[in-house]
Amino acid sequence: MYQIDAGYKRLLWIGQERKESTLQSFFDEFGKKRTAGLKYVCSDMWKPYLNVIAANASQAIHVLDRYHIVANMNKAIDKVRAEEARQMEKDGYHPILKKSKWLLLKRSENLTEKQEVKLRDLLRYNLRSAKSYLLKEQFQQLWDYTSPFWAGESLDRWCTKVMRSRIDPMKKIAKQIRKHRSLILNWFEAKGQLSSGTVEGFNNKAKLTMRKAYGFKIFTPSK
Repeated sequence: MYQIDAGYKRLLWIGQERKESTLQSFFDEFGKKRTAGLKYVCSDMWKPYLNVIAANASQAIHVLDRYHIVANMNKAIDKVRAEEARQMEKDGYHPILKKSKWLLLKRSENLTEKQEVKLRDLLRYNLRSAKSYLLKEQFQQLWDYTSPFWAGESLDRWCTKVMRSRIDPMKKIAKQIRKHRSLILNWFEAKGQLSSGTVEGFNNKAKLTMRKAYGFKIFTPSK
């Protein structure tokens, strides 16, 4: 659990195992008074997290983490690419999807000049992988909105378009997004005050610490 206020960011608590009871133990230690003072809470869309946060901090604006939404979408795109590449190889087509994984998953501004050229060539083909990539890029425009209402309108149009695409992994993402629509749009209610990038930075430091601690057998929760 992290505190990610604009002017103060720190690790608050760590618990063992990804369980509903683990998160509940944080709120038990944090206390009802401090929990009642929470204005914003950010998490991924794992159902046990949603249940515990709703039960303990229903007054807070609960925001779904942008990073995990896009990460789930990238997994869907990679599944589409892998399945399509295998089918093309089986059917004897030229392997145009070979070494294309990161072309489709990286943010466009992070592509090298060579990758940009290869991606443009790839998008000329009527591939499910290319369509999935373009759908992801359209989804990313959501974060440019300032109004929750118009962001919601855009999100609904995007989901409808995906459901008509007949690309099953992307349709699964659209169903997920529809299910958690209100929590996604809470990002606009929070006016972008919660940065998932900060959380990922902290998580990377935690993973590095765990690697350095390889061999230790005893887990002691933080106080």
